[in-house]
Amino acid sequence: MSADRSAHPAADAIDTRLVRAIVRLTATIGGPLFLVTVILHPARDGHDIAAHAGWYAFTHSMEAISLLIQAICLAGALALGMGGLRARGLAAWFTALAGTVLWFGLIVYDGGHNPVTARYAPDLVHTSGDLDVEGGIIVLAANVLFPLGYVLLAMQLNRSGQRWTGLLLGFGGVLYAIGGTVALFGFGPHSMVTSVLEIAGAAPYAFGYLMLGRSGGQIHRATAAAARTELA
Repeated sequence: MSADRSAHPAADAIDTRLVRAIVRLTATIGGPLFLVTVILHPARDGHDIAAHAGWYAFTHSMEAISLLIQAICLAGALALGMGGLRARGLAAWFTALAGTVLWFGLIVYDGGHNPVTARYAPDLVHTSGDLDVEGGIIVLAANVLFPLGYVLLAMQLNRSGQRWTGLLLGFGGVLYAIGGTVALFGFGPHSMVTSVLEIAGAAPYAFGYLMLGRSGGQIHRATAAAARTELA
C-alpha cells in the first residue's frame, strides 16, 4: 500500500488538494448558514410554534443541513491531519465529530417533534413533560458530546498553533449548547435568554469554522508539529 502511494505522488497531491478544498468550502458554508438559522429561529413556545409550524420546520431543516456540512468539514480536516495526530488529538476530533452528528439528530428531532406536539398540546412543548425515553437519550447524548467535543477540539487546535480558531469554536459551542437546552428548560420557552445565548454562542462558533476553513491547507502540518511537541 505504501509502495503504491509513493509511486503516485501526483495523485496523492491531487487528493490532498481536493480534501483541503472540501474543508474550505464546507467550513465557509456550514458556519455562516448555522448562524443565520439560529438568528432566524422562531419563538419557542408551543402556541407560536403551532401558528408558524412550517417556518419552524424549515429553519430546523436548514440548521440540520448546516450541521451536516460542518460534520463533513470536520471529517475532511481529520483526514488531512490523521497522520500527525496522536491518541489525544484523534479523540478530540472524533468527539467533536460525534457531537456535531448528535446535535444534527437533536435538531431533526426538534424540528419534527415539536410542531406536532404544539398542534395538540402546545403547553407541553419545550418542557420536561414532553420528553420520552427516546427523545431524552438524544437530548442527553447531544448535550454531553457537543460541548465536550468542541472543548477538546479547542485544546487540540491550541496545541496545533490555531489558538483563536479553537477558542472561537470551543467558547461558541459551549455557550450555544447552554442556551439551547439549559437556558431553554431553566427559564422556559417564553424567555428571551435562550435566543440571546444561542446567538451569542453561534456567532463565534461560525467565525471559528470560517477560520478552520481558511487554515485547511495547514492542518496537516500543524498537527504533525503538535505531535512532535508531544513526543519531545
